[in-house]
Amino acid sequence: MINYFCYDTEIGRIKISEKDEKIIGLVFSDYKKENEREKETELIKKAYTQLEEYLSGKRTEFDIEIEMIGTEFQKKVWKELLNIPYGETRSYKDIAIAIGNGKACRAVGNANNKNPIAIIVPCHRVVGSNGSMTGYAGGLDIKEKLLKIEKCSV
Repeated sequence: MINYFCYDTEIGRIKISEKDEKIIGLVFSDYKKENEREKETELIKKAYTQLEEYLSGKRTEFDIEIEMIGTEFQKKVWKELLNIPYGETRSYKDIAIAIGNGKACRAVGNANNKNPIAIIVPCHRVVGSNGSMTGYAGGLDIKEKLLKIEKCSV
């Protein structure tokens, strides 16, 4: 069973999901899926506390168990996102090169868009090759806020 709980944050409504003692989702939505039940578990509370600390500039790393659910390619991209240090950005091309396929920029963008654990898996740190702001599931305004929190120069 997947447990979830929704919170109103300074960047909007956030839904945090967990299964088997691992966070599997942090999304900008409160949409309930059929196999989910609303239950604020200790792990979900911990994830929310860490998210609030991050949003207030008091936390630079998350230390909670996560499980990324996706294709092998997506998981490869998401794991590489975890290597982007707080306060820094990378381009889609940088990520494509880092995973061993420099021509996969568009596929990296698609994987980024499907990231089920926003913020914790920092897809907001990926920008265009020229440093431009590009799409973000939560909206570009939220991406900008997250990068400002981290004092990223974009």
